[in-house]
Order: sequence, then C-alpha cells, then structure tokens
Amino acid sequence: QVQLVESGGGLVQAGGSLRLSCAASGSTSSIGRMSWYRQAPGKQRELVAVLTSGGSPNYADSVKGRFTIFGNAKNTVYLQMDGLKPEDTAVYFCNALGIGYYWGRGTQVTVSS
Repeated sequence: QVQLVESGGGLVQAGGSLRLSCAASGSTSSIGRMSWYRQAPGKQRELVAVLTSGGSPNYADSVKGRFTIFGNAKNTVYLQMDGLKPEDTAVYFCNALGIGYYWGRGTQVTVSS
C-alpha cells in the first residue's frame, strides 16, 4: 500500500503563486509515475500534470507555461503554480501509479479575482 499526503494549498490572489507538495510513504518502490489532478465544484476530476521516473513532464493545455511539476516521481512530487487564475480554483489531488493506483485526500486551492 502507498499513502499520499498533499500540502501547500491555500487562498491566493489572481496572478499569485503557490507550491503544492506530495509525499508518498509505504510501498513506494513500485511507484513509477506521480501526477497532480484537480477537481472544481460541479466538474469532473482532470489531469493537471504528470511526472514519470526518468521521463519528461506533461501538462494539461490549460496550465502549460504557468505550472511546473518536479520531484523524483518515486516518493515526492511538487507542483509550482505561477500566474494563478480564478479558474484554477479546485481541490488538487496527488496520484501515484505503482502496483496500484493511489490517491491523496486533496488540498484546496482558491484563487480570488
């Protein structure tokens, strides 16, 4: 089993920045990919950014050039969010793919206009 804990969410004005962190514990040796998803009220959960161990990051078109995912993709991943917009408001979830598919509980990001 893998446990994921996110941190770093909060309230920020449009144009501001936040950095989210995700720490994995447990059977992390199987993890080969870590990602960030988000879910806004009334909307489906969507992929924001993906980082694979030894691979290049990938981003949703809506965040390209503003968000940066980094980490070792084994037990730690971060999401640097710059140029935040009100439409980025959502609960952000960390995800890890190993033997199973694991989720954190999420951290709220609220961007005020």
